[in-house]
Amino acid sequence: MAPEDSSIDAATPLAAILFDLDDTLWPIAPVIARAEHRLFDWIQAHAAPVAERYSIEALRARRSKLMQDHPPLRADLVALRHLCLSEAFAACGVELTKVDEAMTVFTSARNQVTCFAEVSDCLPRLSQRIRIGSLTNGAANLDQIGLAGHFEVNIAAHQLGAVKPDPAIFLHACDALRLRPEQVAYVGDDLRLDVEGAQKAGLTGLWMNRTGRPIPAELAHIRPDHSLQSLHDLLDWLDGRSPP
Repeated sequence: MAPEDSSIDAATPLAAILFDLDDTLWPIAPVIARAEHRLFDWIQAHAAPVAERYSIEALRARRSKLMQDHPPLRADLVALRHLCLSEAFAACGVELTKVDEAMTVFTSARNQVTCFAEVSDCLPRLSQRIRIGSLTNGAANLDQIGLAGHFEVNIAAHQLGAVKPDPAIFLHACDALRLRPEQVAYVGDDLRLDVEGAQKAGLTGLWMNRTGRPIPAELAHIRPDHSLQSLHDLLDWLDGRSPP
């Protein structure tokens, strides 16, 4: 990528990089769609009255309403889905002991991701050069996905009760690394949640912009410290910051 969007002094010491996960290391929409269909297939087989009353779309709408009614659930998407299923199962007279079984089906499918093409090559190279960690609003399990070994720390919103762009979640991740915010960069695909959130907490905000899209007019006030289209670009950015 062109370096003109980089506003951080290359001499600034950088000790670690934190990553967003969904839509940064893998596309999330097909993962969730597949997981919800597998869950619904299971419901049809093991909790038929729920499938007769609720479609996948109706369950999504029910989760959205629960999130509006219970804002803390924004920080725990697993608890949100569990509550939604519990209420649906109860409304249909299905024993609640089946909810945990249903969640296991969904969680297993949700962690079957296909990473972007360069991730399997670049993550090991990055972890050999610099400390890396993850910080996500989502519910991905890096152990199940098979990537946990590359990351020194893994922070999820449900652990803290806070979600990006709240500075608290970024600062907690820096504390877990025992680093100051100015020593840490954050890589994410969402300009507001990831880039602006990181910058407001004092981190370097790197925008993973895989399609090279322009910054939308309504977000023109956000200025990424650098833009990337792949982890190869991140490695090049690190090369540019390294002393000769």
